[in-house]
Amino acid sequence: MLLPIIKTNHSLHLSLLPYLVCFLPLFSSNSKEDYQAMAAREILNKMKEKVLGSTDSDSGKGKSKMSKNITHGFYLVKGKSYHPMEDYVVAHFKKVENNELGLFAIFDGHAGHNVPNYLRTHLFDNILKEPDFWKEPTDAIKRAYDVTDSTILEKSGELGRGGSTAVTAILINGQKLVVANVGDSRAVLCKNGVAKQISVDHEPITESEDIKNRGGFVSRFPGDVPRVDGRLAVSRAFGDKSLKKHLSSEPYVTVEMILDDAEFIILASDGLWKVMSNQEAVDTIRDVKDARSSAKRLAEEALARKSTDDISCIVVKFQ
Repeated sequence: MLLPIIKTNHSLHLSLLPYLVCFLPLFSSNSKEDYQAMAAREILNKMKEKVLGSTDSDSGKGKSKMSKNITHGFYLVKGKSYHPMEDYVVAHFKKVENNELGLFAIFDGHAGHNVPNYLRTHLFDNILKEPDFWKEPTDAIKRAYDVTDSTILEKSGELGRGGSTAVTAILINGQKLVVANVGDSRAVLCKNGVAKQISVDHEPITESEDIKNRGGFVSRFPGDVPRVDGRLAVSRAFGDKSLKKHLSSEPYVTVEMILDDAEFIILASDGLWKVMSNQEAVDTIRDVKDARSSAKRLAEEALARKSTDDISCIVVKFQ
């Protein structure tokens, strides 16, 4: 007896669970049917893992050893799409010789999770390998982004043809904050209660001339957002080999000194920013002391506002 397997965007469909359950008792005890029964149970278990795991949230927190006032927290929640979670985060402090680095990032993948997962494990290492990182962090980060993207394209057979946006923040000794991004994952700094966006949303409509100069086009279909070649809703990203001639992976990089007026920074994927302005996000968590609770509140507020995308938030508190 053969059982049909329904897939939706690589995720086994929940509607098949009762189907498998009702068929399990029909298998007899001979070896062939035992094997089929075992296979069906294995499929059932994997389906449960996929379906139940896709709704789980993830969170964490930590603090600086150099400055006890600096803490961080993150919170991720799966969106309502059928594909597995495609957001990945990095959030930890790392000692490098006599320096402390806070490494924070959100990678929002599309058309698969391999590229954002690769970025999670390799991008910061590539940045810190740049010999002039300490003297010229902006140039070092731009080179590291380029090297990382080139490697992802070379490994497209292994990683697939998907891509990812990115926003990264490196806090150096609790005093200097270096933020970089490609795509629409965003960084917002709160200074004396006022939101200051310190990243750039790379949207096709704002970079349409550059896209056209590379031989591409920007679609503007009714009821849809502008897209590069009618496909991708951001103009800069890692990966996306089939579109790379018309895309850029050069990051926008900015440096902020953390002074007394800096309260916290929010890094988040577009699942938050689609439903909330920068100032609304700041106002939502300004009275929350705990960083992880702050990230969770932002995600929950985005859900309450009917965000359907994956939502990832990191909050770093400076006070």
